[in-house]
Amino acid sequence: MSLSMQIRTILLILFLLTLQTEAVTAGVQKEAPLDLKIGQMIMVGFRGTALDEAPGLAGDLEAQRIGGVVLFDYDVPSRSAGRNITSPRQLRDLTRELQQNASTPLFIAIDEEGGRVSRLKAKYGFPETVSAASLGRLGDTDSTFRAALSTAETLKNAGINLNFAPVVDLDINPANPVIGSLERSFSADPVVATNQAEAVVRAMHSQNVIAALKHFPGHGSSTADTHKDFTDVTRTWKSIELEPYRRLIARGYEDFVMTAHVYNAKLDSLYPATLSHKIVTGLLRDTLGFKGPVVSDDMQMQAIAAHYDLETAIGLAIGAGVDILLFANNSVYDPDIAEKALAIIRKLVETGSVSPERIDRSYRRIMKLKKSRLQEAPS
Repeated sequence: MSLSMQIRTILLILFLLTLQTEAVTAGVQKEAPLDLKIGQMIMVGFRGTALDEAPGLAGDLEAQRIGGVVLFDYDVPSRSAGRNITSPRQLRDLTRELQQNASTPLFIAIDEEGGRVSRLKAKYGFPETVSAASLGRLGDTDSTFRAALSTAETLKNAGINLNFAPVVDLDINPANPVIGSLERSFSADPVVATNQAEAVVRAMHSQNVIAALKHFPGHGSSTADTHKDFTDVTRTWKSIELEPYRRLIARGYEDFVMTAHVYNAKLDSLYPATLSHKIVTGLLRDTLGFKGPVVSDDMQMQAIAAHYDLETAIGLAIGAGVDILLFANNSVYDPDIAEKALAIIRKLVETGSVSPERIDRSYRRIMKLKKSRLQEAPS
């Protein structure tokens, strides 16, 4: 080989090594810090109709301790109205502020099921809504789509991008204090419930609003309320309650699924669903094939909080396969809950109780949904 060829070969090798180094460096730079990944797994409720009324939340946004918020019109601990919502204009201003102060677009969530479970009430200037039960009795998916479309348009106009709906719990126990008696279920028939829920999801998607099926693996047969205490559905739960999930997932559903805090010894003799690897990973992911993100029901409900300390509950939920931990701050109020939760999860990773790869799986699911569904923060 001539000297000139040797020089050219050396220069080519050096060039390729430079490209390789730059690629590795770029990869390192793109890798999100652990705390940022953990922050995306935390969703909180807060008090305030504007960001300057919620300094703790402003700090969480600045420190990237949260990936989402949930809004309420009524503050349960203080028994007062006007917690986050007083009018369409005020709400739009609030959600704009939230997005403008977030480094990563936020999930801004609400429970807007319709009927008795509605945060956007007519008295605040929002359109009237109808219950899932009334739509299920009507049995017309076109009517359901139109009703859900009205809700979806209201949410989009308000800057809300995640609706914790539709409920796909079956109306197995009409006297159920938290589902049937509140008309939150479409039907006891899984085919009806599936078709109605699918119409709601289509309407939400038409306005770029994300849906959330709830409450997995089924809350419709319960005789107690998980907000208040331990709820055992072992004797009342039926496998048919899985059918709406099975059918919708088979049709390609990949938005959120929300877990229930119900205990079901038929599925896990140790833990309630939110904390159960057998139920969240084994049943929902492995058996039913769900690929989207899983969000917990409120981790501060008594079904969890009265029986598990915060670190244990968080560790079990993440171990179960939950991607986003919801702290609604509306059973009890803890302005520091995001900081506490992030510190606990970081500690679990540092001690090896939770692997970095487990955090990465949740982060990827969350960011995939955000990138596909969330628009840029409004100006």
